[in-house]
Amino acid sequence: MSTKGDKIEKIITRLQQRISEGQFYEAQQQTRVVAARYTKQSNWSAAIDIIYNVAQSLLKAGQGGSGGDLCVLLVDIYKQAELKPDSATKGKLLTCLRLFNSEEPTRKKYIGEVISWSARFGEYPAGDPELHHVAGSLYAEEHEPYDAERHLLLGTKDSAEVLARLEYEWYKEDDAHTAALYAARGILPYLLTGNVRAANTCYRFFTSALNQDKSSQLGIQDVSSNGADIRVYPSIPLLNFLGLLLLAIQRSSADLYRQLHNKYANLIGETEAWHESLEMIAEMYFGIQKPRQSNPLMDMMSGLLGGGGGGGGGGGGGSSGSGGARRPAVKAPTSMPAAEGLD
Repeated sequence: MSTKGDKIEKIITRLQQRISEGQFYEAQQQTRVVAARYTKQSNWSAAIDIIYNVAQSLLKAGQGGSGGDLCVLLVDIYKQAELKPDSATKGKLLTCLRLFNSEEPTRKKYIGEVISWSARFGEYPAGDPELHHVAGSLYAEEHEPYDAERHLLLGTKDSAEVLARLEYEWYKEDDAHTAALYAARGILPYLLTGNVRAANTCYRFFTSALNQDKSSQLGIQDVSSNGADIRVYPSIPLLNFLGLLLLAIQRSSADLYRQLHNKYANLIGETEAWHESLEMIAEMYFGIQKPRQSNPLMDMMSGLLGGGGGGGGGGGGGSSGSGGARRPAVKAPTSMPAAEGLD
């Protein structure tokens, strides 16, 4: 007497036989039909087992479109079943993800669906950190920095080193004096998500790689002061700024931050893409609010009417300052996603 498990295994074997015979489209469509039958019965485990196994076989056969379509369907069934992210549910999704060819267009959609599912049914509003880490690491290996950054910044405690390595490899293609612009692509966004530990890891790894590769060229100096040993880069002043910014945050010193910002004001002024990020960091860590944009007419009317000088300004967010520039930029996110391991 055959069990339900035996029946599912026979279905999977039959569908995989279609694939081995080169009947890829037929296997995909038949999988959808069979899975729909079990989904209608709310037999989620059967539907998942069938789709998961057939999708893998299609991806291994180089059928990224058909396999990717079933992978997206797998996530949809996760959502219908209201499954939560755990080692088993994530394991299936990550196994499929690693089988995609990097050139397969369906992969990006699949990653988006996976993150969306984990955000909806998991504990992290911005998506599960482990899923972000694996996706970001894949993009980093393929030298896709923008996609890698998007995921690694919301990843695990191991993501910061992967991101720093990516930024450093990218920096090596540019001029020596641009190091701070690349380091900041990890450091500032990590600070904006409240992940101080990751920001420090990113800085340490980036500067360590820089010291190893270019120490003789950069004239690096080690400076000791009360309670801190600092490495100074005379030819890369903005990198010094980033290191001292992290020190000021560690000490929760608004005065130190003000001194630091004043000292590097001219250079920061030339790096427009940092402005909004630094304003937000100043408020988050030091309670320094962004100066209100003055409106003389509104100020005069407020004074005449006995107002308290509140308001004008309507929250005009700063310019992103990207302007199509070749140099990498750091832009503040529109929202503050929750990150793993906040300090």
